[in-house]
Amino acid sequence: MIPLRDKNQSRTTPYVNYFIIGVCVLVFFYELSLDDQLGQFVETFAVVPANVALMAKGQALLLPAAMPLVTSMFLHGGWMHLLGNMLYLYIFGDNVEDRLGHGMYGLFYLVCGGGSAVVQVLSNPGSHVPLLGASGAIAGVLGAYFLLFPRARILTLIPLVIFFPVVEVPAFFFLGFWFVLQLIQAGFSGSADAAGGGVAWWAHLGGFVVGAVMLLSILLTRRIRKWR
Repeated sequence: MIPLRDKNQSRTTPYVNYFIIGVCVLVFFYELSLDDQLGQFVETFAVVPANVALMAKGQALLLPAAMPLVTSMFLHGGWMHLLGNMLYLYIFGDNVEDRLGHGMYGLFYLVCGGGSAVVQVLSNPGSHVPLLGASGAIAGVLGAYFLLFPRARILTLIPLVIFFPVVEVPAFFFLGFWFVLQLIQAGFSGSADAAGGGVAWWAHLGGFVVGAVMLLSILLTRRIRKWR
């Protein structure tokens, strides 16, 4: 299923969401300009699970190993990788930003991205294959959307070989199906790396759960403040 748009009007302009999309696009064009230096760039700014594992053991410098937990979510491995991620972020991110507020949404996005990368590292801490892409952070946005707007209607394209019907489905079904699909794929792939055609399924699952838990924590904190 491919989302085309949601029927869920935002009350505010999603400046942070647009900014994130813009940064991802600009960084991708910069990647295209690097030619032979691209490999070194990816090794430096993408998450290498083995490096993070060494950092956790105190056997690697903190900054070089931890910095990619943030920078990796702005890198992409190809046009389809970038366009697919940005489509999901454009459709679902604006409403989450509208509900959380601009500053909180920016922090939320970064925490979800970093948390998703940590989950992927835990699934295969010995891997030297770089992990990159915004999908883990976007999965966190999906987790928040799932809880905030379960009844929102998602205009969805369903590819059926030669037929491509477009239907409206509720967000809880679309995102629930998405989560179950990631779970099934993670079970089949084990700790597969997000490279060479691989997908970081555990990062998707981790991001979704981190996003849902963080959203609940934010809403609970706000409610407690109102009670005081």
